[in-house]
Parts: sequence; structure tokens; C-alpha cells
Amino acid sequence: MENNIINSEKAGIVSALETHDLGEIIKPMIREIHLFDTYVAGTSYLSDTSVLEVVKSGDELTLRREDNKFDSNAILVLNAELKKLGYIPEKDNVVFARLMDAGKILKAKVTNVEKIGSFTQISIGIYLADL
Repeated sequence: MENNIINSEKAGIVSALETHDLGEIIKPMIREIHLFDTYVAGTSYLSDTSVLEVVKSGDELTLRREDNKFDSNAILVLNAELKKLGYIPEKDNVVFARLMDAGKILKAKVTNVEKIGSFTQISIGIYLADL
């Protein structure tokens, strides 16, 4: 999980640069490369469902690797307050987990939120933050 620390530090650097004067100089060099469209899995199993009430299209999300006994490639999806929304679906997470483990910074953005009865489907795009 050493790579998680590296990824967190890199993500922190990117965030710091985006909100700092130096960031205005470097910001044009930061590209977000769209990789894939998917959805957030596991929203029905959240212990705090209040997070689903405030998520909206356009929200930027944090992706974080998780040490998970059920899925060695688990990637958490967190909102801006770092509250859990769910996971990248297991069927989609292998390549993204490998990229993150190699030190790449991945982000996600909400593309659509649809309420279907008591179920909330959150569609997202996954992006590679490239310097």
C-alpha cells in the first residue's frame, strides 16, 4: 500500500498546484485524459446514504485503492468530503488498479445521477491526471 501514500501525495500536489499562484503557471500542463465511462457500484450497501442525496452531475470524485479481502483490485469512490459513495465495479477495476499501483493519478467525475425507486445510479467518467 506504499503506492497509496505516493498516489495521495501526488494528488495532493496536483490539488495544491491548482489552488496556488504557481498552479496557474503549471495548470495548463495538467491534462485530464478521459479513459472510461462506468458507474459506482455498491451504493445500495452504504451505511451513510445521506451522501447519495447531495451527489450531482459534474461533481469531481476521488479514487483510492482499498485493501479489500473480497477484491484485490478494489477502488473506493469518494466525494469531495471523502465520504464513501461506493466502488469502481469489479468487472472494470483491474486496469485502473494497475495504473494506480504504478503511481498514476486517477480521478472521476459524475456524468449522471438517476434515482430509480430507492436505488441511486451514479454514472461516472474516469480520467488520468497527467502532468
